[in-house]
Amino acid sequence: MSDTLTSDDPRYRELFDVQKEASSTNAEIYGDLSPAMDRLRDTAPVMRGSLRELLQLPTLDHYSVKRQSYTLFTFDLCNRALRENELFSSEGYNDSPSVRAMGKVILKMVGDEHRRYRSVVQPMFLRPKVENWWKPTWITGAVEALLDRIDSKQDKVDLNMDLCARLPVHIVTRGIGMDEANGLEFREHLLRSTVGGHNLSQEERMASAGEVSRMLRELITRRRADPQEDVISALITNDLPLPDGSARKLDDEEVFSYCRLIMLAGGGTTWRQLGITLHALLSNYHLWELCRDNRKLVAPAIEESARWMPTDPVFERVLTADVELEGMHIPAQSRICMCLGAANRDPGRWDNPGQYDPLRPFQPHLGFGMGPHRCLGLDVAKQEMSSALNALMDRYPNLRLDPDAPAPELLGGVEQRGMSAVPVVLR
Repeated sequence: MSDTLTSDDPRYRELFDVQKEASSTNAEIYGDLSPAMDRLRDTAPVMRGSLRELLQLPTLDHYSVKRQSYTLFTFDLCNRALRENELFSSEGYNDSPSVRAMGKVILKMVGDEHRRYRSVVQPMFLRPKVENWWKPTWITGAVEALLDRIDSKQDKVDLNMDLCARLPVHIVTRGIGMDEANGLEFREHLLRSTVGGHNLSQEERMASAGEVSRMLRELITRRRADPQEDVISALITNDLPLPDGSARKLDDEEVFSYCRLIMLAGGGTTWRQLGITLHALLSNYHLWELCRDNRKLVAPAIEESARWMPTDPVFERVLTADVELEGMHIPAQSRICMCLGAANRDPGRWDNPGQYDPLRPFQPHLGFGMGPHRCLGLDVAKQEMSSALNALMDRYPNLRLDPDAPAPELLGGVEQRGMSAVPVVLR
């Protein structure tokens, strides 16, 4: 296990701070906007305008193509939009210069092309691979090393920084095949050259893009010469099915783009969702005790967290044909905002949906997406969170929120939300 995982590297605080993350993307900081999203949903299932416009918040200029926006709020509408990906098209991501710059990635593919490209790497993220490779090879050891580090500190720590931020970026770095010592440097340059570079000069963004390219292309060259058991080797050695029934290998540019996407997503969402889950359990202490005493409830606690407070409350698509939704005519080429934050609290689907309740009967939710673009790494994310929660309960059964610390806040409430901190007393 590399020292980077447990070091006091200041880049952890720079890269894994919800407020700084939102500011770097020009997204102002807001608290829990769930009540406001719920009020919009209860007013109408679909409305004209983007979610930010409807919340009367400043709009973001992340698109080079201007379109009329419509926002969907109910579970049924958002579920349909996620599943019918050729009508509600992911190709709309091409409207974003920063996503366009990522190259040929599955994020913005639809239909057969998406299925074929996703199949190249999907086996590396299926549950058997997670349980038999990701967990024993990387996750278990990383969790134990992080808790050993926490043991060496005072009885009061911030789990958001000392555990939640460190675990996912380490796992995705090692799983992809990169030396873990390079993980923070790579993520810093990746963010600066893509979604986190809006406040940087063109020269600064290009310099970081050059570093990302150098690090990944050197790794691709090494793995082509000597494949290992890791994600980048799978991308290199697995076949891409072609429409005519033949197959080929991905070229270097395709592998490069795929790796950037996996590294970007894998180091961010799990960090924020794990912090949200921990805070939800510790704020409702009887639920922490229930999960601690009955570990079968840990998985439902994670699922309920992703339903109740998904870290990504809104996703967008572009409509490829005219459609009528709940009596509203929406023309082709409109931008569709799917408000998953409101859809996951639809009272037509869940009783008392605004309450965090791991004991409620499970129903599929949209916290990890749905349909063809359902989160590729969701089983890895769930295993990281489950391993972390179980290990905390083993070592610190009386873990509780620190009553003397400033109250944690939920920040970044529109696009990417997470906890400002999770300050705890260990014993």
